[in-house]
Amino acid sequence: MDTATSGCSAAVWDDTFGDGGRVTARRAEPMARGQAEALVPMAEAALAEAGIGFDGLDRIAVTVGPGAFTGLRIALAAARGFALAAGLPVVGITTFDAVAHGLPEEERQGRAVLVAVDSRRAEPFLQLFTPSLEPLGEPAMPDPAAVPAWLAGLLPDGPLLVAGDGAGLLRPLLEGRPDTAFAAGPGTPDAAVVAALGAARAVGLPVQPFYLRPPDVTLPRPPAPSPASPSKDPS
Repeated sequence: MDTATSGCSAAVWDDTFGDGGRVTARRAEPMARGQAEALVPMAEAALAEAGIGFDGLDRIAVTVGPGAFTGLRIALAAARGFALAAGLPVVGITTFDAVAHGLPEEERQGRAVLVAVDSRRAEPFLQLFTPSLEPLGEPAMPDPAAVPAWLAGLLPDGPLLVAGDGAGLLRPLLEGRPDTAFAAGPGTPDAAVVAALGAARAVGLPVQPFYLRPPDVTLPRPPAPSPASPSKDPS
């Protein structure tokens, strides 16, 4: 399942097929709000189309971020609830991995991949991958002006494909870099990719929200103390 960015999706992956597995049902909609109400019915519809219930699953995979603070917690809470009820393990997949592995191979064409996730601030969430989609360096959230230097430190030259819902923010920053292309499509994670990765990866991967910056939460101020009552003259 995925609600990490501006989409909502659920999919069922069946690895009993001889070709290594395939998606047998998928539901997806672009959605910046309302994911809390949409996700569970979407997951139930995908299971119904696949002809199974939660008791027919072996594990649950979910996108853990980075992404929108509220969105991340919606899918994580649903995944944990389903897993607890059905006694299933949960596998966490990062937004970076989901976006990178969702790119068509013909679009990548041997390019390194830079995934940019919109942080809803000026600084995008970034991670660079090799052409074989192995992480190249740690995830980062550099100041926009520092992005070209940050990228040059990891990938001085060579063909590059920029993907993710924050890719548009990087166009003016990377327009002078040779052999750099921008991926087509919305750049949001797809539960079909999350399911495929979750089926192949080890149980026990972290399922905590993956943040690159503290959530935008403002604690309420304590109430101001009441003004002291004037003392009364007992006389």
